[in-house]
Amino acid sequence: ALEYKLDGARVQVHKRDEEVRVFTRQLHEVTASVPELVEQVSHLPVASLVLDGEAIALDRAGRPLPFQVTMQRFGRRRKVEEIRDRIPLSGLYFDCLYCDGDELIDRPDPVRNAALAVILPETSRVPRLITHRQDAADAFLQQALAAGHEGIMAKSLNAGYQAGSRGADWCKIKPSHTLDLVVLAAEWGSGRRRGRLSNLHLGARDPASNGFVMLGKTFKGLTDAMLDWQTQALLAREIGREDAIVHVRPELVVEVAFNELQRSRQYPAGMALRFARVKRYRDDKTASEADTLATVRALFDARLAGDSA
Repeated sequence: ALEYKLDGARVQVHKRDEEVRVFTRQLHEVTASVPELVEQVSHLPVASLVLDGEAIALDRAGRPLPFQVTMQRFGRRRKVEEIRDRIPLSGLYFDCLYCDGDELIDRPDPVRNAALAVILPETSRVPRLITHRQDAADAFLQQALAAGHEGIMAKSLNAGYQAGSRGADWCKIKPSHTLDLVVLAAEWGSGRRRGRLSNLHLGARDPASNGFVMLGKTFKGLTDAMLDWQTQALLAREIGREDAIVHVRPELVVEVAFNELQRSRQYPAGMALRFARVKRYRDDKTASEADTLATVRALFDARLAGDSA
């Protein structure tokens, strides 16, 4: 089974008689912040229900707005109706875990999805396709991307629901972008990474200032061998320390994969990498050959143009 991968806020919605409550992935109750979801589920013709899905802000054409826009709706308890008018939310669901006394959580995917289809109209369900054909799967992925979504999820038809984990039964399929960025600093790790430099501070080259502009941090994608190597390589380039941060000469280039660029007030460029992870160190490139701030800005502007199309 293939489903659109939405870049919204994961929610679980509980209904018992007239009461509807909404919870986030972190188990925070956000019922007061999302009245649209409460209204949507309160009218369903069942007495008790648990749904899993996404709350997402869509534009008038039905395309997703940036994740940061959706998240402006959460945690608000005052002036909810005012922000609701500006940023309405849609509830799109992909799983039914419980319905009128029937515990579905350990039942296989088709059983849970059949219950979902009976309860919710198609417009309230995440688009879905069951296929074994490569060409159909490719077309479905392209359809999801053309609609402005992240990609698709591939789900085992035999699997039950695994709370808190996708595991091997739910696989995310989506394209990623890469940039060659320069390591500006690193932070000492903790836990099993204690004693090794882990979290990398990443920057793009700025020819205008003959320097580098930071775009984010990541410790994802680093193997033990990479951690050992980079600790020695970075310490050999150390130029100063600030608490747990070791600043280094901007010489090492890493290829970084990321899902998207988002607005940021934290970094001077006004942009930040989202879900960045290290793919490899670029031994074949010097810092003077790293990607420029102009290249990053072009990717960012292209994303904004796509969102407003």
